[in-house]
Amino acid sequence: MSTDQTERACLACGRGPEQTPLIALDYRNSSFWICPQHLPVLIHDPTSLTGKLPGAEEMRPADHHD
Repeated sequence: MSTDQTERACLACGRGPEQTPLIALDYRNSSFWICPQHLPVLIHDPTSLTGKLPGAEEMRPADHHD
């Protein structure tokens, strides 16, 4: 996935805008898409996106203050 990605699809599940709403992400000068179902993955377990989102292996999950 790179800048100006022509095929929009969730970076976690691969579903496109015909199957699910997509949220645009701009990260490291590139555009990515994620569906609402997988947005919590980006927030709480970003390392699970390693190989799908550059630098995901270096991301930390959100701190919880429940």
